[in-house]
Amino acid sequence: MGWVAEADGGSRGNPGPAAYGSALLRDGVLVADRGETIGIATNNVAEYRGLICALELAREHAPGEPLEVRMDSKLVIEQMAGRWRIKHPDMKPLAMRAQAIVRDLGPVTWTWVPRAQNARADALANKALDAEKAGRSGLVSSFDSAAPVQLADEPPEAPAAFTEPRDRKAATPGWRGAMQGDPTTVILLRHGVTSHTQKKLFSGSGGADLPLVDEGVEQARRAAAWIAERGGADAIVASPLLRTRQTAAHVAERLGLPVEVDEGFAEAAFGEWDGSSFAEIMKAFPAELDAWLGSTAVAPPGGESFDAVAQRVAAARDRLLERHAGRTVVVVSHVTPIKLMVRDALQADMGVLHRMELAPAAITTITWWPDGTPSLRNFSVVP
Repeated sequence: MGWVAEADGGSRGNPGPAAYGSALLRDGVLVADRGETIGIATNNVAEYRGLICALELAREHAPGEPLEVRMDSKLVIEQMAGRWRIKHPDMKPLAMRAQAIVRDLGPVTWTWVPRAQNARADALANKALDAEKAGRSGLVSSFDSAAPVQLADEPPEAPAAFTEPRDRKAATPGWRGAMQGDPTTVILLRHGVTSHTQKKLFSGSGGADLPLVDEGVEQARRAAAWIAERGGADAIVASPLLRTRQTAAHVAERLGLPVEVDEGFAEAAFGEWDGSSFAEIMKAFPAELDAWLGSTAVAPPGGESFDAVAQRVAAARDRLLERHAGRTVVVVSHVTPIKLMVRDALQADMGVLHRMELAPAAITTITWWPDGTPSLRNFSVVP
């Protein structure tokens, strides 16, 4: 618990194309991370660069706070702890740079961990290398914003309202709630992929209740492991749809907890459009689609409006915060409910929904303090 920095680095060739990955967590919740390519370098150089980035994140977000640094590089950990001499000329300036940052921090503990326990930083480094190889930027983060991708239960980017229940206390911006009791932490997990996800078809409540495909099962297992490795949870709640219950079952098996079902966290109902692609709907229902895109109060034929979804998600959220006050809860849900809860936490306008991409089995964490103040801790982290 407390502040933890994770770092790794590697090259494909040693020396070869190299990158590092760094992450900063507080009480097991991701605060910031970064992966970046660094050209041609050795594994050791990349590992030191990852350490330097992790220390810079700590200096930015937790100056003066006790920090534990975790790496699977025995060399870097022992050298920074002062137990091993730094002999290689390429390492000395990097070590001096890291030591200079350490002087700006609070007490630092140096911990070697097995490679399996440093998977997050390793994944960021590989993500950066893969991105650069594909012609994209070699600078990556779990918090990257990108143009939305239409996935199975994600409707085309129409605005969605989020109307608060009238008796809900308005959230107060700022950190005042941090001093008023224990927060409730909600880990929002989108389900793994189904056959509709793969084909980019509308897939909501009331349509075909599809199971996870093999890829989706593996995604659910990885998400369960990610949650367990970061402290687990006190309860699990799922949408009633099969794909969310199957995803939740993997989390439940890993954590040894039962699964509650709350219909309020179900995806929107798309009525006659369910199982169709956007192009098919545009051809068959041009007038209805225009009306639906133009107003959150309009529902697809036989379906559910975004305003209606917003009302039931708000009510489900309130039930959750009341029932599990001060605890950590995993909620396995869908794109629309998760985006609505994020938008509410940020108190953002409708436009923010157009800039959210929520991958299958991605994890988003929001903390609510007892006075109603929300805090978005991470968004769309893919284990």
